[in-house]
Amino acid sequence: MKNNKKIVIATNNPGKIKEIKEILKNYEIISLKEINCKTDVIEDQESFEGNAKKKAKEISEVVKMPCIADDSGLCIDILQGWPGIYTARFLGEEATQEQRNSYILEKMKKFKDDERKARVKCCMAYYEDGKYIIGKGEIEGKIANEKRGKNGFGFDEIFEINNGKTFAELSSEEKNEISHRKKALQDLKTKLEKYE
Repeated sequence: MKNNKKIVIATNNPGKIKEIKEILKNYEIISLKEINCKTDVIEDQESFEGNAKKKAKEISEVVKMPCIADDSGLCIDILQGWPGIYTARFLGEEATQEQRNSYILEKMKKFKDDERKARVKCCMAYYEDGKYIIGKGEIEGKIANEKRGKNGFGFDEIFEINNGKTFAELSSEEKNEISHRKKALQDLKTKLEKYE
């Protein structure tokens, strides 16, 4: 892929935009806000990939530019992968992340350490002129016993990785080295370079 190619990212989440810009340094990453795109894509597919592809295609067709969209979430093994694709909205659209994380901790209270296994999954979809390229990433860890850390967003403060720290206790650089989104972006980047 040519460097400095302009790609719109289908999100207004500042944490996510910062993470993507830090990882995809060679591309000109543009947020929806920068191009005043207010298209709201309904995430009604049954998989992370389905939602990411739908968002990428719909936004790309509106803004007439290549688009990358992602869908990611927290999947708890003992709860059959819940909340999964509903991670951001299982308590309704109005709930805060604080409320969602508290709810998950409460729900997990009765489970012992070895029953708290979880994984975070991310699917990145690139769409341009009718073609999709998909990148995927996954990190294994567990649900912490309490919220810890201030650096991060989403479920970062309750997702503990194998070194005993939550995502929110890592610096941005540390998180970007190992995150599910980085893995998905690296996977996507490799495929994009071949595509060009």
